[in-house]
Amino acid sequence: MRFSGSLIRTLREAPDDADTANHQLLLRAGLIQQLAAGIYSFLPLGWRAHRKITQVIREEMDGAGGVEVHLPALQPRDLWRESGRDDTMASVLFRTTDKREREFVLGPTHEEVIVDLVRRLVQSYRDLPVLPYQVQTKFRDEPRSRGGLVRVREFTMKDLYSFDADWEGLDRSYDAMVRAYARIFARCGVPAVAVLADSGAIGGRDSQEFMYLTDIGEDTCLLCPACRYTANAEKAELRKPPAPAEPLAPREEVYTPGVRTIEELVRFLGVPASRTLKAVFYVADGRALFVAIRGDLEVNEVKLRNALRATELRLMSDDEARRHGLVAGSASPIGVRGMTVVADDSAQGTNLVAGANRADRHLMNVNIGRDWRADILTDIALARAGDACPQCGTTLQQRRGIELGHVFKLGTVYAEKLRAGYLTADGRLQPCVMGCYGIGVDRLLAAVIEANHDEAGIVWPRSVAPFAVHLVGLNIERQDVRAAADTVYESCRAAGIEVLYDDRAESAGVKLNDADLLGMPLRVVVSPRAVASGEAELRARADGRTERLPLGEVAARTAAWLARKEYD
Repeated sequence: MRFSGSLIRTLREAPDDADTANHQLLLRAGLIQQLAAGIYSFLPLGWRAHRKITQVIREEMDGAGGVEVHLPALQPRDLWRESGRDDTMASVLFRTTDKREREFVLGPTHEEVIVDLVRRLVQSYRDLPVLPYQVQTKFRDEPRSRGGLVRVREFTMKDLYSFDADWEGLDRSYDAMVRAYARIFARCGVPAVAVLADSGAIGGRDSQEFMYLTDIGEDTCLLCPACRYTANAEKAELRKPPAPAEPLAPREEVYTPGVRTIEELVRFLGVPASRTLKAVFYVADGRALFVAIRGDLEVNEVKLRNALRATELRLMSDDEARRHGLVAGSASPIGVRGMTVVADDSAQGTNLVAGANRADRHLMNVNIGRDWRADILTDIALARAGDACPQCGTTLQQRRGIELGHVFKLGTVYAEKLRAGYLTADGRLQPCVMGCYGIGVDRLLAAVIEANHDEAGIVWPRSVAPFAVHLVGLNIERQDVRAAADTVYESCRAAGIEVLYDDRAESAGVKLNDADLLGMPLRVVVSPRAVASGEAELRARADGRTERLPLGEVAARTAAWLARKEYD
């Protein structure tokens, strides 16, 4: 492709609102252009890289047994009502109505559509397993689009869905996808790690995210340096010290003037925060909640919502708390009426300090079971850096990350709701057992650049570079230089080498800086000096290694250089 007439426009400086390296380089290198908040056009170089990434994905999905389909982005809203996600994903759904007043959504994901397809086509156990996948546009009404391609409202996703006859089959499909994902990210030049994750609105059982760990990530991960336990903060657990073995002491009320927070209570009474009971008030799907957790811990709202199987969860307002008779700063679960009491398992500690449900009063030696009871007792604690690993007890470390892919064991939840079943060998109707496996292609492109750049620009991995070679003609207005550069260009194309040919009448500085910014694996320079000596300069972008070679051998020698393993 010739640079002239190619819609490539590079920028010396990135726009002020581009605050990450990948976003800056995507704009400066002319790979994308913003149309509206969270909506981007892909320009020629960006789209070529996008297609290279999708090709890597397709090869690995095909190799793992996937079969490619293409599903509609416009989906009947009735399907979403049938699955129940018209409510659970309401905040991100784009909805529309056609001329006949029929309701549709722009698909943020495709579980409903693929299950509808499979329930029409799969009849017998002989039809399973099947692993359909697609590369398709998705739409989500994100309230805070950010980071260029990291969080957008229109994006491309690869989603594969496995349908098996039983859980053992799902385990095999799931493991095959995990291995394929590891290969995809390695081939794209992004060091990704698999972390335990929450299934969110997708639903299901086991779930892992593939994260590129970077300070610009919007997800928080907890990692154990000893046993390699790794989890998204939404899912991460921690080892909570057992309650000290001591007899239950008599409950005693104490005067605590002006004490409203755990920190103030610790200072006033001289007790550790781990011997206090914290109260937090929520509303879940209209239901009032009293949440109790040990004072040195915080509530993980994702775990809490999952424990309640709730769609919406929010903190209770001050007015709502007063209407329930709650005394902020001095509340306890003792005697609570008209509210669901949810307790973290840490609340089973012995002789804790809790509120007395009266201003400026607290209770010493409060114990679950004797003094109060929980409707739900489970782990709802937020794991943080410095907590003990749940597996080995080593101190957890915290990292930020960008989620690149997500895999789920959905089980039968969608198959049962949407009635996608098969007949067993003995004629019984059974629901299909499903898995779901997604990769955000646009986000992966951003991560490739975030993981592969230097101060001069992008350093493309060979596998996903828009072009293998950037041919630069210097002083191209000279007839002899243009003729030599044109010859090199055509010989490389004839040899099957993908070449971006900078044939612009620009200065040497502009062209060479643009070559570094665009970051193709190899740069070939044809200049007046090269024409005089009969040699061109070949330079590797990754490490700067340079070689001079005869003009007539550029195509052959370049092909050989590109074939070397270190440039894959």
